[in-house]
Amino acid sequence: MVLKAFFPTCCASADSGLLVGRWVPEQSSAVVLAVVHFPFIPIQVKQLLAQVQRTSQVDVTVLGTWCHHQQEPEEGLGHFLEGLSAIFTHEPWLQLCREKGSRIWSFKAMHYQVPAVPGTPSEDHVMLIFYDQRKVLLSWLHPPAVLPDPQAGDATVGAGGLAAIFDTVAQSEVLFCGDQYDEGPVRLSHWQSEGMEASILVELAKWASGPVCLLLASLLSLVSAASACRLWRLWPLPFIGSKLSTCEQVRHRLEQLTLVFSTEKAQSPAQLMRKANTLVSVLLDVVLGLLLLSWLHGNNRIGQLAEALVPVADHVAEELQHLLQWLMGAPAGLKMNRALDQVLGRFFLYHIHLWISYIHLMSPFIERILWHVGLSACLGLTVALSILSDIIALLTFHIYCFYVYGARLYCLKIYGLSSLWRLFRGKKWNVLRQRVDSCSYDLDQLFIGTLLFTILVFLLPTTALYYLVFTLLRLLVVTVQGLIHLLVDLINSLPLYSLGLRLCRPYRLAAGVKFQVLEQEAGRPLRLLMQINPLPYSRVVHTYRLPSCGCHPKHSWGSLCRKLFFGELIYPWRQRGEKQD
Repeated sequence: MVLKAFFPTCCASADSGLLVGRWVPEQSSAVVLAVVHFPFIPIQVKQLLAQVQRTSQVDVTVLGTWCHHQQEPEEGLGHFLEGLSAIFTHEPWLQLCREKGSRIWSFKAMHYQVPAVPGTPSEDHVMLIFYDQRKVLLSWLHPPAVLPDPQAGDATVGAGGLAAIFDTVAQSEVLFCGDQYDEGPVRLSHWQSEGMEASILVELAKWASGPVCLLLASLLSLVSAASACRLWRLWPLPFIGSKLSTCEQVRHRLEQLTLVFSTEKAQSPAQLMRKANTLVSVLLDVVLGLLLLSWLHGNNRIGQLAEALVPVADHVAEELQHLLQWLMGAPAGLKMNRALDQVLGRFFLYHIHLWISYIHLMSPFIERILWHVGLSACLGLTVALSILSDIIALLTFHIYCFYVYGARLYCLKIYGLSSLWRLFRGKKWNVLRQRVDSCSYDLDQLFIGTLLFTILVFLLPTTALYYLVFTLLRLLVVTVQGLIHLLVDLINSLPLYSLGLRLCRPYRLAAGVKFQVLEQEAGRPLRLLMQINPLPYSRVVHTYRLPSCGCHPKHSWGSLCRKLFFGELIYPWRQRGEKQD
């Protein structure tokens, strides 16, 4: 049997003593956590280990002895260390020794209770693996550590063994609270032997975070209670709130703040990472919003935007008028149905006239509206971008109306032609069974169907041209709004804290380990160095990506093209959870 012992590199120069750690029988592995130095009283060592077991729920015990020939003479020390196996009974009993002033290590695993030969202790093949205790303690192994189930027939694999090693070190953090300057009865060596790592700023932040979070959580609960008032459920407020991106983003920001300032302690590293990512995302969003606010209020840029907005809207309306006049003639040399062409063109020109009147009616209030929009950037850049998306939707509402009118007319003609085409073939659509069935028609029905089919076929090019033009304009507006929504979604969902942690301290996010051979000689134990493989950036983003209120395409490219061809209304950037028309 090959026995593996994980030994912390921080204890390689420690004085002689006892090896304290956990024995993992499923992996035939021993995880050394600390070294207890001489002098000590055995009963006090047992009391310390019992206290650690109650606190950490880890079966910490004395695994063996550690002998460092640095100050102590070799004679007499070996016999004394071997005698400790009678006080601290453990199978197997580990004997780890390092020679003075050299790199020679010796490692034995002895079985005193069940010897292979009567009177002679048995010995296993051993492997000594060094690991950085601090990095293993602070890291989190991905995917989450789940040991295989022997009853389900799962084999014990390396991932389960690594999970057991990482869990043992992480759960034994209470053992690392003491250092060599403590006046306790037991003196230990571990990664914090020279003193615990601490920061005055971090401790002050921890001390002040409790009352601050409690106060902000109370304020957020009041805001949530006010938002749940029945007044906001009166029509048409729910309908308007579901259509405006600003309302969705404010609702999402309220959820983020509720999560960040929650007084409940995170139960797992994943929850802690989500809180940290959300906090960093909110802070970055607010900082970017404040930068945008300072830029808008500098050099009277809001007044300049207000002065430029009305001329731009007039220019867009004029271009639309020229486009409609071009369609009312002979666009690209196509011969259109003049009567329908004139009706549609005048109908759309009237809408443009109404829109220009609306813009000029609102022009005295545009600067004040933009001032309040810029002031909302203090809530975050995403709120300002959401308001910008809603403003674009309002300014291009006439284009949306043109698209809806053209799409409805085109869809009506397409479905009418398909129904009449089934009539010519002796078919009909069975509404109850949702299928096409055979049907016999008389002469009058065929005659009326022929007339309607001819009329729709000759009117289809005119309607299709208007539908094509306004669909392209609508897709242009939707593309701009989609880019804004993608930027909002990127800011809301990007795990910035995890990415920064991966960049500055890659060992904190562990994807696995790799081993470097330190010594491989005959007659000596194989010595390896365990190094942590950091999680790739793509997996960091995929694992810790935050939920967002952003809009996502609901259609594939094939479905989108089919809807465009048949004239069905498309909403490529609908909010999550909404039903399609």
